[in-house]
Amino acid sequence: MRSDVPLFSVDDLTVGFGRGDARVRVVEGVSFVLDRGETLGIVGESGCGKTVTVMSSIRLLPAPPSHLDRGSMRLGEIDLARLPPKALREIWGNRIGVVFQDPMTSLNPTFSVGFQMREALRLHRRMTATEADERVLQMLERVGIDAPGRRLAQYPHELSGGLRQRVLIAMALICEPELLIADEPTSALDVTLQAQILDLLRSLRDELGMGILMITHDLGVVAEFCDRVAVMYAGRIVESASVAALFAAPRHPYTHGLLSSIPKLSTAKGSRLPVIEGTVPPPGTRPSGCAFAERCPHAQANCRETAPSLVGTPDHRYACFHPVGAGA
Repeated sequence: MRSDVPLFSVDDLTVGFGRGDARVRVVEGVSFVLDRGETLGIVGESGCGKTVTVMSSIRLLPAPPSHLDRGSMRLGEIDLARLPPKALREIWGNRIGVVFQDPMTSLNPTFSVGFQMREALRLHRRMTATEADERVLQMLERVGIDAPGRRLAQYPHELSGGLRQRVLIAMALICEPELLIADEPTSALDVTLQAQILDLLRSLRDELGMGILMITHDLGVVAEFCDRVAVMYAGRIVESASVAALFAAPRHPYTHGLLSSIPKLSTAKGSRLPVIEGTVPPPGTRPSGCAFAERCPHAQANCRETAPSLVGTPDHRYACFHPVGAGA
């Protein structure tokens, strides 16, 4: 059951890039809510606007070149869209933690792991050096890093990919944030490490009661880890539902295509997996109608004329004039 005030809510988020006549819309009309202890997956192909949407929703993208054309973003009662930069810096890394996609480029190669982890505590917590060191060691142990005392003096290049990812998670959680943004946190890891990282995030989510926004293209991760899912295409949410409802009965043809392309044990040897022909239209070239129409096997004339709005029930909404299973 949702509380009256969700942990995080985004309403009609619309983001553009560029200046004047050269400005193009990258994200348009995106809305979602997230409660405490809940995980929402944002999925779609590369170029669908997942990362821009989520990073814009916490105002972490530099502006310019990005521009918040309209929309509201609230962390509890706090209107992030109206906060000055100083107030935002007090929230980033404190009440909102971020695990970036590439741990090698997200960690500064010129500073030790210990120095980088203490930085958030220096900014957001009034701790002595001894207290900060104790907190850092506790968090490294919490995320399953062996010999944490030795890791403090090491540099990012001295760690494996799995250890770097755990360090990033420890840095994001060291101030025990209410909201965690996880941008493809397992994309660079093998399947064993993926499972370990997801188990770690799940246990920390349950322990701390935080909400998680998971950006991913991996529907297997969504099925394993998320409570609800929002499918994005060309800068818009085209379907949103609980994970169980979406996997059982996808309504948007794009979602159906994504699910159909997942390899299955029952797939006959030598047979080809279904694919979605074509590519995501880049910003500035998107049609006035449904952006998926040129790739959609169900598209009709009205799809190319008007962009569909989200319809359906509050628990399962989709933006399609001719949804999959409409005649069932």
